[in-house]
Amino acid sequence: MATFVRIASVSELPPDGEAREFTAGEKTICIANCGGSLSAMDNVCLHRGGPLGQGVIEDGKVICPWHGWQYDPKTGEVGHNSAAKVAVYPIKVEGDEVMVEI
Repeated sequence: MATFVRIASVSELPPDGEAREFTAGEKTICIANCGGSLSAMDNVCLHRGGPLGQGVIEDGKVICPWHGWQYDPKTGEVGHNSAAKVAVYPIKVEGDEVMVEI
């Protein structure tokens, strides 16, 4: 059963227009901040395993730093193939704690 786990404090979150990597249990999660809206998704690009949390955000998409695959941070869908997607996770902020459901 999925449970919410703490991954960061609010001060550690990426600023608007950026993504960062965080550890949640045994997973590494990409947290993206698009226009002030936070999203949590798997950190591993489907193409060659690139670290999505080390990428950039352009036009509301997380761009893998290795080969440029684009991901919708809300749905996890790959820009050029909506059938391919990484997992996305519910995220919430409680006080100063950032929690992701995994």
